[in-house]
Amino acid sequence: MLITAYSKDLAVLFAVVAPDAPEDENTERKGDVAVIRDAKSQKLIGVNFFGPEKILPAAVLTVGHVTLSAESVAKLNAALTEAGFTEQLVADTSPKFVIGHIDTLKDHPDSNHLHVASVDVGQDKPLQIVVGAPNAAAGEKVVVALPGAFMPSGKIIWPGKLRGVPSFGMMCSPRELALPNTPEKRGILLLPADAPVGAAFKPTELDLKY
Repeated sequence: MLITAYSKDLAVLFAVVAPDAPEDENTERKGDVAVIRDAKSQKLIGVNFFGPEKILPAAVLTVGHVTLSAESVAKLNAALTEAGFTEQLVADTSPKFVIGHIDTLKDHPDSNHLHVASVDVGQDKPLQIVVGAPNAAAGEKVVVALPGAFMPSGKIIWPGKLRGVPSFGMMCSPRELALPNTPEKRGILLLPADAPVGAAFKPTELDLKY
């Protein structure tokens, strides 16, 4: 998994591969490259590239979330090696916002408003996702933010637990997706019945009605 974002104001490209662990992280900087590791396991959490315009073309460095090609990731890995680090990044171009089908929906065992859904997203097996939206229902097509999704708000979606129940993604509302003319009412975005399960979510290709 690789999530990358560019800050023009800070002139930094952030590459994230695992959730932050603020109290258990250590950072090692060599020149314009800083590697962040888990202090206990020493596993890679992320890499900050300062002055990334010296590594990647300006056209690649769009402000905010950046999806990098394998060629661009190879250039970042070359910069890591040149700085003296052994860690390497792995390119990830798979879509993180996909169309899902709610197969089943049951009550959460420890909440009167949350539900536990089994959602088909076109993978080998359905994902379990905890949802609190009042309009979530079995049989609906929805937008699913998979682990590794970079939300418009800047939040990254990771596997986690809600009230003790594992959840492996998030069903999204129009507002969370930063879609134009979103309604004030609560609820996830419901897609047309013919929306293809597992396909990347592209709002311009669907007849969206809020």
